[in-house]
Amino acid sequence: MPIDMDPVVPEGRQLVQKYGNGRFTITTVVFEGSVIVFPEETSPWAVQSAEDITIENLSAITDQADDFDIVLIGAGPKFGRIPLDLRKALKEFGLVMEWMDTGAACRTFNVLIAEERRVAAALIAVD
Repeated sequence: MPIDMDPVVPEGRQLVQKYGNGRFTITTVVFEGSVIVFPEETSPWAVQSAEDITIENLSAITDQADDFDIVLIGAGPKFGRIPLDLRKALKEFGLVMEWMDTGAACRTFNVLIAEERRVAAALIAVD
């Protein structure tokens, strides 16, 4: 008997279905390049590498900081050094940053959405 492995998510919530080749498929919509994913919408994000990430280019998240507890950062194909100044800046907005590679961030976002957690994800596109 087959077992359904798709997570059950509340209606209107997004899931990251695919990533790679410089794009993401999020709830059947294809996005080219990096994105910021909220539970109910996705926005392009003009970041190409972890070194490009700043508190300023995360303003789409910080502007809505009261709506989230956790910010997942998908830092590309592998995660490197965590920028402590970025972690501190997000903490000043009341947000906890989780820094990981993009694949792990996509999977974690889906799990947290299924758990109805207050999460946003900033995901760098990978090849």
